[in-house]
Amino acid sequence: MLLSADRSESADGQSISFNVIAAIAEQEGVDPVDLEPPEYDALYESINPEALDSLFETRANGHQRPTGRVEFPFCGYDVVVTSDGEVDVSGPE
Repeated sequence: MLLSADRSESADGQSISFNVIAAIAEQEGVDPVDLEPPEYDALYESINPEALDSLFETRANGHQRPTGRVEFPFCGYDVVVTSDGEVDVSGPE
């Protein structure tokens, strides 16, 4: 599982980038740690994991970031991440 070293966490205690990996792994029926190249794409080849994690994390002053969403393809799936930490996976292509 090729993830960044960033440790920012969402409400459930995991980073959003980890939650993306876990959602794809669930769709594939594999453990998240088995979602590695060459069989699977690395997350950083689709999107910068640190940027994804920091995009919706709580600001340094404690305020939540504004609402928003990010959509990107990953491992043949369409992934949508929203500012509330939800990860929606559809596909495969």
